[in-house]
Amino acid sequence: MSATLTTPKYVELAGALEAQMREGTWDGAKLPSIRGLADRHGVSVVTASRALQILRDKGLIQTRHRSGCFRVAAESAERWALVMRLTPGPWQPAVLGQSRLGFEALARREPMHLEPDAIELRADTTEADALVGVRRAKDAGISGAFVLPSRHCPAETAADERFLAACRAEALPVVLLERNLRGHNRALEHDLVAVDDLDGAARGTRHLIDLGRRRIGVVVASPTSSHNDRVAGYLFALHAAAHEGGNRGGLKPFVLHQSNDLPTRAAYAKLAEQVRKLKLDGVVCYQDYTAMGLIIELLARGAKVPADVAVVGSDDLPIGNLFAITLTTYTYPSEAMAEQAVRLMRERRRDPHRAPLKVVVPGRFIVRESTTGSNR
Repeated sequence: MSATLTTPKYVELAGALEAQMREGTWDGAKLPSIRGLADRHGVSVVTASRALQILRDKGLIQTRHRSGCFRVAAESAERWALVMRLTPGPWQPAVLGQSRLGFEALARREPMHLEPDAIELRADTTEADALVGVRRAKDAGISGAFVLPSRHCPAETAADERFLAACRAEALPVVLLERNLRGHNRALEHDLVAVDDLDGAARGTRHLIDLGRRRIGVVVASPTSSHNDRVAGYLFALHAAAHEGGNRGGLKPFVLHQSNDLPTRAAYAKLAEQVRKLKLDGVVCYQDYTAMGLIIELLARGAKVPADVAVVGSDDLPIGNLFAITLTTYTYPSEAMAEQAVRLMRERRRDPHRAPLKVVVPGRFIVRESTTGSNR
């Protein structure tokens, strides 16, 4: 009697995943984690891991350090570099994931290669280094770069400028993400796709006004276009309330600046002291981490949130749902931003000499406990 031969589960899973890839699933985009695949297909993590190894051996997927496994798109697919220049701090992983999420979601629908490590850029990158890096990326098939500029300090901005000069010299098209280069009122020299920060700050400010708050401040940090837009939206909401008159008129503006020179905790503590000194009863923050840091420091000083001070954040990062007081915020429309960024990139490649465009993408305003005291 001959033994019945059965196909190992990991081979079956690898075959199923390969069939899905032939149908276009995950083309150029991130696959679920090993645990996610195991749960989805009802197998052990060992089985899922061995299945992925088969796909790696066939050249169908590639593993990126700290990012996971990605489907390798066809060689004919567009290849984009992602250059994310993030401000140092505890928020970096969340912001990085949020910035890439939209591109990964888009790549599930449109074949493309996303190369987050195609171009290395540091504060000490020289002009020669930048040229070499851009040339190497072009030689590897990169046809455009999506760049989130640094807002951290002048030295980082100088490195961004050297990199963008190299892109111009090598005719590598660039689309900026979220903000223009650091600096007040800089001319727009590259296409830019940004969250509608003016709308987000205006909605947050109007929400606080409608709740009866009378001394409302806005918190920004570095001199960038995104923070300028937030201040503009905040001031517009105050102006609109004054124009309506009644008991909403005469709201005084308070613009607070978070220091980049202090340790994170000390910067939040300084903001809390300013809020208490100015007797603010509402604050609109440029980011959720700043909003939560401010809330924690206010609570430590005996203030009640939102009874004494209502706080609004921005970006809808996971931290906003981690604590007993959940955070009112404005969402970051990552997939819609990626769609607009790729559209601008393709237009720029067809017409390299047209004037730079700025496209703003609206988010959604979400009301939670940091302003109302209860979810609704």
